[in-house]
Amino acid sequence: MNKKKKKKVILDTNFLLIPGQFKVDIFTQIERIMEDTFILCVVDKSITELNKLVVVGKEKDRFAAKLALVLIRQKNLKTLHSFGSKKSVDDIIVKKADKNTFVATQDKDLRKKVRDKGARIIGLRQKKYLVIT
Repeated sequence: MNKKKKKKVILDTNFLLIPGQFKVDIFTQIERIMEDTFILCVVDKSITELNKLVVVGKEKDRFAAKLALVLIRQKNLKTLHSFGSKKSVDDIIVKKADKNTFVATQDKDLRKKVRDKGARIIGLRQKKYLVIT
C-alpha cells in the first residue's frame, strides 16, 4: 500500500500574525485549500520573533503576536528546530523547503526562494482568504 507522505505546511512569522491583524482564521482556511494530508509546522525562531514582538512591537502587533503564540500552542504546531543556527527564519525555511512543502508567507523574497526549491506557496488574498500559488 502506498502511504502518501504528509506534506509540511511551514508558517512564516508574518503569516502567524494574520489572525490578529486581519481576523482571518488561517487554520480553517488551510484545511479548506489543502488536498493532501499535512502537518502544520513553525520554525523555533519564529516563536522567538513572536515573543520579541509581544515585548517591543507596536500595540496591534503585540496583540497579533500574543494571539499567534496562543494559536501555535492550541493547534499543536510541530516545531522545526534550527539548533542554534545563526541563519534567519527565512533561510531556515528555505533550507527545509522541498517539493513536499507548502510555505505560508507574505514575504516576496521568501516566496521566490522556496518556489525555486519546488515548494508551493500559501498566501493571503484581499486580506480575507488564503490561496495556494
